[in-house]
Amino acid sequence: MPEERALTLYRNGSVYSAADPFASAMLVDGGTVAWVGSEQAAASLADDRMTVVDLDGALVAPGFVDSHVHVTDTGLALSSLDLSAAASAADLLDAVARAAEGLPDDAVLQGHGWDESRWADPALPGAGQLARAAGGRRMFLTRVDVHSALASADLARSAGTAVGRGEDSALVVGEALHAARAQTRPASAGELERLHGLALRHAASRGYVALVEQAAPQLGGLEDLRLLLGREASTEPEVMAYWGQAVSSADEAREVLDGLGVPVRGLAGDLDIDGSIGSRTALLSADYDDAPGHRGTAFLSAEQIGAHLAALSEIGAQGGFHVIGDAGLQLALEGLRIASDRVGQHAVRAAGHRLEHVEMAGDAEAAALAEYAVTVSAQPLFDAAWGHPGGLYEQRLGSRRAGMNPFIRFYSAGVPLAFGSDSPVCALSPWESVRACLTHSDPSQRISARAAFLGHTRSGWRAARHPNPLMGQLAPGAPASFAVWSADELMVQVADERVQAWSTDPRARTPLLPALDTERLPECLLTVHEGRELFRSGAFPSRHPGS
Repeated sequence: MPEERALTLYRNGSVYSAADPFASAMLVDGGTVAWVGSEQAAASLADDRMTVVDLDGALVAPGFVDSHVHVTDTGLALSSLDLSAAASAADLLDAVARAAEGLPDDAVLQGHGWDESRWADPALPGAGQLARAAGGRRMFLTRVDVHSALASADLARSAGTAVGRGEDSALVVGEALHAARAQTRPASAGELERLHGLALRHAASRGYVALVEQAAPQLGGLEDLRLLLGREASTEPEVMAYWGQAVSSADEAREVLDGLGVPVRGLAGDLDIDGSIGSRTALLSADYDDAPGHRGTAFLSAEQIGAHLAALSEIGAQGGFHVIGDAGLQLALEGLRIASDRVGQHAVRAAGHRLEHVEMAGDAEAAALAEYAVTVSAQPLFDAAWGHPGGLYEQRLGSRRAGMNPFIRFYSAGVPLAFGSDSPVCALSPWESVRACLTHSDPSQRISARAAFLGHTRSGWRAARHPNPLMGQLAPGAPASFAVWSADELMVQVADERVQAWSTDPRARTPLLPALDTERLPECLLTVHEGRELFRSGAFPSRHPGS
């Protein structure tokens, strides 16, 4: 069998490259970008050493990085009952009844994605109603935010917990949620590996070259993480992982990291300071508007947060937390102050800590995060789903919804931003996420398509402290990690409605991105990571030898 050509020339398209904003061609040598330039130069460059790909007008752009995912849960969501379209308790019950037909009596019916904040009547179905719909089968149906679920009574009892809030409630949160979840996790390595493959192939088909897994003991567990990071990943997106386990000393941090048996980026991610707004477990400084007397849940104290960050700073490793509510953020900031007092601000800054979500931050909080060089890993699709007038944020928080997910505020303060989906909470849909930055429900927090694109690509590598500074770019010497897209139109897009929203003026010297104000989002044709093909659409042009 002839040896595959190491040189591939992509031409007759558009290449998103700061090295040449007008580039229409790119030469890849193995796993490295060798050259970017014009079509005229490509014509003179092509020879019989190369495989030539006619892009037929398609866009080549750096591959996406999702800064916050849960791979196993994404695979479960892709293969279980989709409840995102349910518009009422009756809809949910009907979907459960249909899914239960033909299932073995001892099966666990799993579903994901219900969101009662979108229902005209937000009342949840009772345990008795769910049991009848499922024919008495065990059942575990996660809310869209995965911070609560509807569980059958016998499943909750077998997990050693009592169901929910009220005699007929099927809702489980907190420790009850984790215990019930544990009863439904795949029992075999083979099933876990199947779910990993399903999620990773799906991500590759959406133009992702890397995912940042947020693992924790209460989520998938250590064996799940070891299987995920031990995969032969030559044709799958790269997985960079964090492990969400709190420590109180540098020695304990070293012991935990050494004991994992797999390389992680640090002890961060879904190490929860608080919960979610949808499940009313995010920690607030004032009551929820729709639950007087309730302000959410603190899972860690400022002292625990400070000890953890001091320990990780001392050994030069990343630490971090899941934090959503404003009072939760105050705990995180107090923890950063404690850590700085113990090991010095320089050590805290040098460690490159990160916080996930951070949906409620004012100017002072953003300035404090910048002071400690903390990266925020945010989810633009949260605002797209829940930030509109009358949406979840307004239902739970009233006027406090204004200024949530404050992207401009973070950028203005100098806080690094990396973007992700929190899949399966939101879809692995990167251009939809870029568009959400442009169309933020609060116009004062909108950012340009270029800033959003960089937050979804290059910033993801930097937030995870990848050692190669060229990751996320297409320039000579950079890794050949990219996706090819079919798009209706390319342009420069800004987020300010007071000025022209797009431009194709070459004097701007700004690489062009797909127009995102059209009904059709860009379609992924090819995904390549470090020269390895991860995904190819049947619609992608065939390759042929150069001449």
